[in-house]
Amino acid sequence: MASTLPRLSFLVVDDHETVLSGTIGILKEHYSEATLLKAKTAVEIQNQLKSTSPQLLLLDLSIPFQINQEARVDIGLQVLRQIMPAYPELNIVVHSSHINALSRIVHAIDEHPGGFTTASKTLSQHELLGRIELALKQVTYTKDIEGMRAGREMRPEWYEVMRLAFEEGLMDKAIAQEMNRSERTIRVYWSKVYDVLRVYPANGKNLRIQTEIKAREVGLID
Repeated sequence: MASTLPRLSFLVVDDHETVLSGTIGILKEHYSEATLLKAKTAVEIQNQLKSTSPQLLLLDLSIPFQINQEARVDIGLQVLRQIMPAYPELNIVVHSSHINALSRIVHAIDEHPGGFTTASKTLSQHELLGRIELALKQVTYTKDIEGMRAGREMRPEWYEVMRLAFEEGLMDKAIAQEMNRSERTIRVYWSKVYDVLRVYPANGKNLRIQTEIKAREVGLID
């Protein structure tokens, strides 16, 4: 499952050296051309982001603020609150045993235009790599977070994208012109719609068709 994407850069964050080394090893095997950076604390994350430009952040939520301090989930959440608006194109994979805590920052996740996926530490290596690939494709995947749906609402602009596509029959370029947005922004809106409806890329299935079917089933469109 070696990736053909050249010159990727990953920032891997975990305060346990064994886990950090193991994750780095997995990435070296499957992204042999990538630059692999690492951090163990919130301070180190900020320093790395300021001095480098990684395409993807692989983050454990339970980290210390700085060396020799206690690792806490709220520190990881605070890091996300700070970096998502500061680095809107950064793709993020939360690789943690505490992913349900992300329900506390649902609106920040929904507003983040970069890819955002979750990967419990109980997932297999193959599943972890799959979540990384989704994030690199700027997909939002929060299906595993209990309580996520209860904490979010479909935004008006997401409804409008579906209406223009499924009722007016417009393609993304025309939707972007109609809404006075960039095509990239329209793609971000689609990613959020997919995540709310729990429709994700699957081999042999047309994502837009599956989305229209699901949206009609749940009454989001007529």
